[in-house]
Amino acid sequence: MKPLVSVLMPAYNHERYIAQSIESIINQTYKNIEFIIINDGSKDNTWEVIKSLEKKCIGRFVEVKLATQINRGIYDTLNKLVSLSSGKYIYFIASDDIAKPNSIEILCTKLESDYNLVVAVGDSEIIDDNSNQIAWDIAQNPVDLDKGYVTFWQYFVAKHPRLRAIDKNLDFFGAYRTLLKGNYIPNGALIRSDALKNIDRFTNKAPLEDWYMHLQLSKMGKYKFIDEVLFSYRWHSYNTIKNKKLNRIKVIKTKRYEFYQRIKFIIKNYIFLKK
Repeated sequence: MKPLVSVLMPAYNHERYIAQSIESIINQTYKNIEFIIINDGSKDNTWEVIKSLEKKCIGRFVEVKLATQINRGIYDTLNKLVSLSSGKYIYFIASDDIAKPNSIEILCTKLESDYNLVVAVGDSEIIDDNSNQIAWDIAQNPVDLDKGYVTFWQYFVAKHPRLRAIDKNLDFFGAYRTLLKGNYIPNGALIRSDALKNIDRFTNKAPLEDWYMHLQLSKMGKYKFIDEVLFSYRWHSYNTIKNKKLNRIKVIKTKRYEFYQRIKFIIKNYIFLKK
């Protein structure tokens, strides 16, 4: 039997999109999936939409865990999702994004082929509120497809010259030193569970949770980038990434916390002051 994959979905105020997100997991070509969703105190009908699809999920997945809670925030919710998972691999998906039907199968095949890999990820396209594909200009404004960058990786390489060398030699993709200047890993990554459960927990001290997670995972093993669109990332008026000032503050806090953790590790493991 193929290994179990735990798909983890934190849900918050996405009544308009979550059915499409759940259906994208139901429609995966990969069959051995455990699906865990936590509704983090949504103020709209997100939980009702989740419950309306419960029977369909139970008929599709080997294990289904649905829970609702008072709002605890993204960090606690992600930690709880990870603690509930039992798969060999973990796949995070936000409750407004969409996974391509063959994404988990492609990524799992890649991880199974090389134990040195801790993460496999494809490229992400960008979609709008109505699930239409859009492009970004260099300032991340939505533009027509023929006037901008249509995937995450295209955008990152154009925006950050340092990534052009990685684009020419993907052996360096996901290397720790290349991630220190900023996160460039697209959404929709499949992660080796034993690696994820042996790094630091999600915390508000590192508010860019994806970036901090990848900084930790990059120390555990190698990354594999698959140059194929396997994920649809939704860009709409509620994206927190759009608040550029707030995002800059989060970058500073996350980087500061990472350096603090590195110093703690060095002191604990490499400095001996014995006389």
